[in-house]
Amino acid sequence: MSTLRFDALKASMNRDAVQLKNEPKRSLIYGDHVFGLQKMQIFLPKNTFEKLIKAIDKNQSIGRDIADQIAVAMKEWSLSKGVTHYTHWFQPLTGATAEKHDAFFETTNDGFALEQFDGNQLVQQEPDASSFPNGGIRNTFEARGYTAWDPTSPAFILGTTLCIPTVFVAYTGEALDYKTPLLRALQAVDTAATAVARYFDKNVKKVSASLGWEQEYFLIDKSLAASRPDLELTGRTLLGHSSAKGQQLDDHYFGSIPLRALSFMRDLEQESILLGIPVKTRHNEVAPNQFELAPIYEEANLAVDHNSLLMDLMKKVAERHHFKVLFHEKPFAGVNGSGKHNNWSLSTDSGVNLLAPGKTPMSNLQFLTFFVNTIKAVHDNEELLRASIASASNDHRLGANEAPPAIMSVFIGAQLTKVLGELEGVTKGKLSPEEKTDLKLNVVGKIPEILLDNTDRNRTSPFAFTGNKFEFRAVGSTANCANPMTVLNSIVAQQLIEFKKRADLLIDKKGLKKDEAVFNVLRDYIKQSKAILFEGNGYSETWQKEAQKRGLSNNANTPEALKVKIAPKTVALYKNLKVMNQIEIEARYEIAVEEYIHRIQIEGRVLGDIARNHIIPTAIKYQNVLIDNVRGLKDIYGKEFKKYASEQLILISNISQYVESINSGVTAMINERKKANAITESIKKAEAYCNMVKPMFEKIRYGCDKLELLIDDELWPLVKYRELLFTN
Repeated sequence: MSTLRFDALKASMNRDAVQLKNEPKRSLIYGDHVFGLQKMQIFLPKNTFEKLIKAIDKNQSIGRDIADQIAVAMKEWSLSKGVTHYTHWFQPLTGATAEKHDAFFETTNDGFALEQFDGNQLVQQEPDASSFPNGGIRNTFEARGYTAWDPTSPAFILGTTLCIPTVFVAYTGEALDYKTPLLRALQAVDTAATAVARYFDKNVKKVSASLGWEQEYFLIDKSLAASRPDLELTGRTLLGHSSAKGQQLDDHYFGSIPLRALSFMRDLEQESILLGIPVKTRHNEVAPNQFELAPIYEEANLAVDHNSLLMDLMKKVAERHHFKVLFHEKPFAGVNGSGKHNNWSLSTDSGVNLLAPGKTPMSNLQFLTFFVNTIKAVHDNEELLRASIASASNDHRLGANEAPPAIMSVFIGAQLTKVLGELEGVTKGKLSPEEKTDLKLNVVGKIPEILLDNTDRNRTSPFAFTGNKFEFRAVGSTANCANPMTVLNSIVAQQLIEFKKRADLLIDKKGLKKDEAVFNVLRDYIKQSKAILFEGNGYSETWQKEAQKRGLSNNANTPEALKVKIAPKTVALYKNLKVMNQIEIEARYEIAVEEYIHRIQIEGRVLGDIARNHIIPTAIKYQNVLIDNVRGLKDIYGKEFKKYASEQLILISNISQYVESINSGVTAMINERKKANAITESIKKAEAYCNMVKPMFEKIRYGCDKLELLIDDELWPLVKYRELLFTN
């Protein structure tokens, strides 16, 4: 072990010991670095606080007078915490967060200095909009963009900087971030779901979407990772032979957490708790050096902010523990990759989970209404849902015997499948008194209050019901949760709007009672959505054939999947709900396509560099050692030397073959890149990179990985899998 790594490990263990001794109760420090509602109530005048809460609840804009008072309170609280700067913290379409720090410090004309922060600085700033991905919305010479405060997500302190969560829009008003469309989608589902929830409770005023994400990641020793150009530049290993021992014994999953990783987790969790991120669960994942962290569920917008903040935080804390944290969906071939399961539900302002079965037939009718409508929404928009999790990195994971396949389906378990079957079988048309009684007592009334233990888990299902929520399992670990959450909440909002129209029509025009109208519409939806329900093995070839018969899409790669983003149906969905306009839709499509091209392009360049500048020279160097050995044997044994040098000669020949294969593969890949780069239409270029450039990676990798087994370990230029995966 190097001195640097030993010192880092020793420091980490010492820090761990101190932490165990002095670690405060988390309930006492939770949200200490957050200017949340409790602190607002302390620092703000009562009438200002009440106006702020009213504005947030009703999605109304906040007046300048209130903003000024909030800014003063926020500044005073921040200064009491040692803060010197503030920033508008936002989530551009880079996949990372962004911030520009400004000091509270100001000078006056008469030479005095003071800390200044007012409502204008709180509410709005002007970062450069042309230097972020914008899909052509902004030209380089049109730099102006705006960040605007999101009061529904509280400000927080990182180091000595006050971070204010904001949306990010172009000078012309188009959204350039993940948050803006998400907020619009959440507003849409609130309006639609509230209208439907009032069928069952007239007092419902608001419905909120909740999200609980599960963040998977790898922890790799920083010094080892730094020796791998592929890890540093692409987030994954582009080559490397499998370790003799990987995850075959299933001995890492839920095992005892390594002490060094546990020290990192404790440090991370304490930082998270201070920032109001309610982290709850930690454990070893399936692959060596792979782990998972999960929080308590929160309102979806806040949960998305917290996940983005946590990923930033993880990188910083990992540095302190001499780790590199890997979020890539597939950083190592041959072992499980990482996902970010999104657990989603809807709840009323009275605290009722609309996707939790209840104790009475009426509450279960409410559950079935939202349950069936969600299934119908997924059925009608399965391609768009697939597109929401499409990326170059997630392509490696989907369907790789560790994650759901690219075919979207819904798993609901045997018991609910039976319930829907019984509901579907009711006589078509107006329900008879006997049928009403049968439905209420035998079908609806017998749904268990809690289904958590009444549905098995199906790890091959992309979208599974897990008792009182749906789990979108196909989301990748690098993803910003806002993307799939914008799609899911939008399609459910649209579906609930259509449902209410149909139910109201049956009530108003055909004279059906509310229960009858709801049952009739739900029964039709169950019949129309049966194709999306699947309980079996999503990895099997049988399912692929069956899915095709059912008319389900199988967009296996990102360029295929992304096309639905600009389909007329998608455009109509977003326009009708006012989630995105035509310009925003097309821009996001172009950004996603360009990102895919750049990811594969970078990987190709890095792989070519490693192959030609690291692997081939090392192979030739070792080959020369073997040649010298053969010459020495010839000098000793003369004509008999082949008897003693046969294995060396085979090695020399094999090395030459692999070197030739690698070099020709790199040349072919470069030629294909040149052809792809000459294509002007972005989607055609992406398809060329996907179908012509990317397949060359495996040929190059194959030769490199074979050489890894042949060449002297002391000469091999790259840290191997066994070291990356088993150094704790």
